[in-house]
Amino acid sequence: MILCCGEALIDMLPMEAADGRLGFAPAVGGSVFNTAVALGRLGAQVSFHSKVATDGLGEQLRGALLDSHVNLDHLKRSKLPTPLAMVHLKDGHASYQFYDEGTAAQDFTDDETLPVPNKVHMAFFGGISLLGSKSGPYYQRILTEMAQHVPVMLDPNIRPSFIANESAYRRELDALFPHVSILKVSDEDLAWIAGLKSVDEKIQEIFDFGTKLILITKGGNGVEAIGRHVRINVPAAPADVVDTVGAGDTFTAGFLSALQEDDLFGSLLTISEEQLARAVQLGARAAAITVSRHGANPPWREELR
Repeated sequence: MILCCGEALIDMLPMEAADGRLGFAPAVGGSVFNTAVALGRLGAQVSFHSKVATDGLGEQLRGALLDSHVNLDHLKRSKLPTPLAMVHLKDGHASYQFYDEGTAAQDFTDDETLPVPNKVHMAFFGGISLLGSKSGPYYQRILTEMAQHVPVMLDPNIRPSFIANESAYRRELDALFPHVSILKVSDEDLAWIAGLKSVDEKIQEIFDFGTKLILITKGGNGVEAIGRHVRINVPAAPADVVDTVGAGDTFTAGFLSALQEDDLFGSLLTISEEQLARAVQLGARAAAITVSRHGANPPWREELR
């Protein structure tokens, strides 16, 4: 089973009412939540770990997970309200303004932890859950603990507007990389993480930390996948782009789904070009469907046939 650990929130998507007024419509979301939903729809064995509110919006999040066949054995509930993300679209590309503090997403104690659940073979972390005042220390702590037992995939999903101290967060990521087997980043994420270093220098440094695979998504220019002994470029799948909300999250789900199907979680250092290409291609095909419709609406497996 794949255990997705991170935020669940409500995306407030821009919309135009019938009378022409501009407003926002609520939609379930969150980077790690989207990945869990996409994995469930693709037929993967997946469970979701997060704090989700008991309010009406939290019930929507819980219902959406169940509808997408996501296991909820590790979901925790909170009486604090559901966090919100105001989504702003420009030429189909999304930017976000988060309302996170004082919400269910931050309802963690300083000593809270999660024992590694039985039957988990891969753990996935990412998104703004790594940054919150309470959620950041919590998820970073359980990431390092789980990495002692199962491979970990990380997608930092950099949101510069949410990062108060850039140099401090780069140091936190550097402390996580030794525990990460697979790193997924966009080319923009990677440039931000590199800071004053060159991208190539940072890639080598991440490998030196111990990471086994790095996936770099480049929008319409496809995906570069780099391992210790393999390096491939896979073109983007054709798509009529409506917006990019949830595209990277869906790619991650497709990639992990393929690894699970081929039983490759324990073979990341020896993965072949063909095996790596198949996983990247499945992720790209799934993401192409997501960007062709409004919001984070990942495809079901039968849509990829």
